[in-house]
Amino acid sequence: MIKKLKLQKAVIVFILGIIALVVYQVMRMREMDSSIYALEAAGLLFMIGALLFLFPIIFGRKDKHGNVQLDPEKQLPDDVEQ
Repeated sequence: MIKKLKLQKAVIVFILGIIALVVYQVMRMREMDSSIYALEAAGLLFMIGALLFLFPIIFGRKDKHGNVQLDPEKQLPDDVEQ
């Protein structure tokens, strides 16, 4: 399902954000001043992941029956009912 909705990139970005949070926690425990950069990277990755999750919703197209088509390149014939 994740591959169908093209959300695979968003899941990868969220995983990278979680890894950045773990790096931040380790750096904070060792009282490193540069740990704030890891936290900023994690926040940026979470924001990018959220935008990637919204991408299919924003750019999905409706057909004449009102159904949202998440893959606009794949066109269905008008006479086929789902």
